[in-house]
Amino acid sequence: MSDKSKVIWLTGASSGIGKTIAELFVKKNHKVVCCSRNIDKLKKLKSELESDSRLIKIYKLDVANPNEVFDTYQEIKKEADIDCLINNAGITSFNAAKDDSVEEIRKIIETNLLGSIYTIKAVLPDFIKKKHGTIINILSVVTKKIFENSSVYSASKQGLLAYTNVLREEVREHNIRVINIIPGATKTPIWSNDILEKYSQRMMTPNDISKIVFDVFSLNTNIVAEEIVLRPIKGDL
Repeated sequence: MSDKSKVIWLTGASSGIGKTIAELFVKKNHKVVCCSRNIDKLKKLKSELESDSRLIKIYKLDVANPNEVFDTYQEIKKEADIDCLINNAGITSFNAAKDDSVEEIRKIIETNLLGSIYTIKAVLPDFIKKKHGTIINILSVVTKKIFENSSVYSASKQGLLAYTNVLREEVREHNIRVINIIPGATKTPIWSNDILEKYSQRMMTPNDISKIVFDVFSLNTNIVAEEIVLRPIKGDL
């Protein structure tokens, strides 16, 4: 990735939906900057792609740390022109609100909400300058329906939905697309083994989600899919 080529910047790329997004975009011959806190998993991802590994650049990044976010983006800019940011990094707990510790609350909000805002703030000046860019946020069906034992996670995703909906209106004049993907239950490591064993057959797969992400990214007309809600055909868990 030595030329100043247009690339996708993807957070939370080491597993689940993020990993399959990276794999699909590379398969479609797009260059992807993959970020995660787990550099070993990123190295494994790159090695698994073998001949296509030239299309991947990896960085260890905790999006909850704003200094890391902005420093990493400056490093990326030395080699590539970011065309699309995909905010996928996220964590959760499955506790009742009364049981969430202050530390758990802080980590979830800083990763899911503030982390995505930091990455958006990093790319936005360049997107505005060149009058082009795409921001895709992987949110959650918790923005559409109340689920118990997910209060902080819901707050983080609802906050990002509100932030990006306002952002979209502010950047329309700069030809910047802001797209929110809102998936329901998906078979990823975010779920406990017990839940996966019980419900995995009716869950969506990360591959299902990544295909939708690629399709909305690839729209090359005067159309933008601003919000897409995805649910298992049998409904929410």
